[in-house]
Amino acid sequence: RFWTSYKQAATEYDREFLERNNSDMDIILISSGLFSGVNTAFIIAMQRNPTIPLLWQLVQDTSSNTAISPLAASAANPPNTIWFQTLAYVALSLNLLAAFGAVLGKQW
Repeated sequence: RFWTSYKQAATEYDREFLERNNSDMDIILISSGLFSGVNTAFIIAMQRNPTIPLLWQLVQDTSSNTAISPLAASAANPPNTIWFQTLAYVALSLNLLAAFGAVLGKQW
């Protein structure tokens, strides 16, 4: 008699627990996907345009005039840009790790 009531209570508790956590993991996956998309868009926008130095090199190589002033496209990024890019990549990595954990939790 004790074990039947215990089994009924445990089954009800487990079912409620799984429903609650399953919906929480769905929310984590949705917000993780949205954040990953936005964060990736910012990472792409922060990338330096590689065509400007290449075009400058092409102009220098094909020009007979040596008095062309160099463009403001330096090879090094400012420290703030590097810091923001590092922060964005770390946020994206942690976000994808959270999404991976949520997928594992849903499959378990």
